[in-house]
Amino acid sequence: MMFATHFYFSTYHFFSNAMLRKITTTFAPGMMRTLLFGAAIIKFAYFTAFMETLTMSSYPHYSFEDRDMAYTDGSAFYGIYFIVSFPAFFFDPNVDSSGGGMTLWEVFMSSCGYGMIIMNLLDCVRLYLGIPLVVGA
Repeated sequence: MMFATHFYFSTYHFFSNAMLRKITTTFAPGMMRTLLFGAAIIKFAYFTAFMETLTMSSYPHYSFEDRDMAYTDGSAFYGIYFIVSFPAFFFDPNVDSSGGGMTLWEVFMSSCGYGMIIMNLLDCVRLYLGIPLVVGA
């Protein structure tokens, strides 16, 4: 299953980039395009998480106590990762026309930043739902 992960994530991010590029090249800049861009990210994040949960549930080593909760709430939690990663992986060539890449340090720092954003979003949802933080046994 581990070897399928790269294929899954490459596919998700290819389609999210294609969708986001279509939005930025088809619609004029403005509030409506920004709202469409954000709404598309949120909807595609949930759709991606839901479909992955659905397809992975057929794998014989996965089981869920409550399949409905795994599909709905679990997909919403998992979708938070994509809400951060889809825009992070989106690259608009108009932003940097110099062709210069990022240094290894810049890649490392941005990766740490994305990880922190995800952790904070997950924690905010946990607090909103009133789920206590239990560390250790």
